[in-house]
Amino acid sequence: MMERKSFLLRIDPALWAELEAWAQDDLRSVNGQIEYVLRQAVQKRKGSKAPDARVPPNPSAIES
Repeated sequence: MMERKSFLLRIDPALWAELEAWAQDDLRSVNGQIEYVLRQAVQKRKGSKAPDARVPPNPSAIES
């Protein structure tokens, strides 16, 4: 497995709270949620239609 890059991120506490709630809704850690959102943004920027296999599907988007 590839080594992951670590870096310091300063973030507004209100934004952190929103990300934390969103991550809980999607059954992810805040770190995982941030990475998920960033991957989606990069894919959108590139115009990629194929989902990245490394990005797990959003569990809250799956309807029962």
